[in-house]
Amino acid sequence: MIKVSDTAKKRAVMLMEDEGFNAVTDYIRVGVKSGGCSGLSYELKFDNALSETDKVFEDNGVKIAVDKKSVLYLAGTVLEFSGGLNGKGFVFNNPNASRTCGCGESFSL
Repeated sequence: MIKVSDTAKKRAVMLMEDEGFNAVTDYIRVGVKSGGCSGLSYELKFDNALSETDKVFEDNGVKIAVDKKSVLYLAGTVLEFSGGLNGKGFVFNNPNASRTCGCGESFSL
């Protein structure tokens, strides 16, 4: 469902621990919401609780929770981490996106 690159895993584990989460038992929560310059935007945060409508995936030793309505938008996405000159942060490489904005934080289908 959602893949996690090695660089994203390393950064996520470090950030989770810094924020008091346990990378072994807790989750990266990924979602999609309306907004952004292309129509839809990504959400990413850490969480230690699931709702009954969440789908849970695991890749590269990282647990990912996705709400039911975001699953179709995110199928096949690879979560990466970029530390280049243009800024640092998590990057969503989403094969379903037909258009993305310049910053990569929003997309459309």
